Amino acid sequence: MLKVSSAIGALSASPTLAVTARAKELRAQGVDVVGFGAGEPDFDTPDHIKDAAIEAIREGYTKYVVPASGSPELKAAIVEKFKKNNGLEYERDQIVVSCGAKHSLFNAFHALLNPGDEAIIPAPYWVTYPEQVKSAGAHPVIVEADASFKLDPARLKDAITPKTKFLLLNSPSNPTGAVYSAKELESIAEVAVETGIGVVSDEIYEKILYDGLQHVSIASLNEEIKSQTIVVNGVSKSYAMTGWRIGYAAGPKEIMISISRLQDQSTSGPTSISQRASITALRGDQECVARMVKAFDQRRRVIVAKASEIFETELRPPGGAFYLFVNVSAVFGYKYDDVEIRSASDLARYLLDTAKVAVVPGEGFGAPDHIRLSYAMSLEAIDTGMTRIGEAVRRLRSVR
Repeated sequence: MLKVSSAIGALSASPTLAVTARAKELRAQGVDVVGFGAGEPDFDTPDHIKDAAIEAIREGYTKYVVPASGSPELKAAIVEKFKKNNGLEYERDQIVVSCGAKHSLFNAFHALLNPGDEAIIPAPYWVTYPEQVKSAGAHPVIVEADASFKLDPARLKDAITPKTKFLLLNSPSNPTGAVYSAKELESIAEVAVETGIGVVSDEIYEKILYDGLQHVSIASLNEEIKSQTIVVNGVSKSYAMTGWRIGYAAGPKEIMISISRLQDQSTSGPTSISQRASITALRGDQECVARMVKAFDQRRRVIVAKASEIFETELRPPGGAFYLFVNVSAVFGYKYDDVEIRSASDLARYLLDTAKVAVVPGEGFGAPDHIRLSYAMSLEAIDTGMTRIGEAVRRLRSVR
């Protein structure tokens, strides 16, 4: 009889994908649902990028890409991008292009981890990090971040054991929007170099920043930390290309060779057409990114103001990405009819059932007192959804 492996059997479903799927299901039934769950820009892929893909199809660029780790042309564009945007020097054989940044992370985790190893993950975290660590038979070690949603170097040092293989770092952060400064990264890098642990740095939201903040890659600080770091990025968020499935990773040559072999024997390379389009994204006009960030910034200001009023607290505006992470514990213990709100999941169910608003509860992010609100949506949708949430929360408070 076939049985699922213990590592895979221990995995949880993605709550963000589940919320998005449920909202789409209700819409298909004719229900007017406002969904704050989406982890992708609502903008269309810019025309010059789509045109490059169409041209690739017409030219017959529709076969396997060799090598499976990415076309030489796309790797060259990524090398240029790292040098220009991050001050990082890589060779093409230090780059592996994969089917999205999630795939790049999966490859890195499985190349680095043995059963029983440990990976340190600051909380709140993106829901997939612990699950991918577990899929490799290793153990996620969750370390609570500070009040600004950032990892304290002292807490990092205390969490390191002989089994620790790496720290997972995400800046700008999903779900909190926290952005690490160069000084903060230097303190973390010092601990990593001193203890010899690796760093997997997820930088997929690097171009979505506000209030004059600048992205700094931890690998750019010095050669020591660079030699211990795998940088993960992609085109999905910055260029509204989530469905094109192009991510990439860069790191020490010996590690990247192993990751390339893993990909050779699992998925092979990403879609040829998407690779050609990604070259245009990286090398082409970047004004499309600036326009999206400007729109996200406007939405950010609106949703922060509305959520602060609803939950009667002064919320810290996120520094990057397009999520607002809200502590909703103030409504725990309130009731509506016979239903008591005891957790973020209870609140999420209540909002979907009664207000027809989909939010992602914080349990999957390691923060059970919070909900995540994506503002990758129109201002009109934000206004409608937050109005509904406000009315629903007021109904809770009126019957406590």
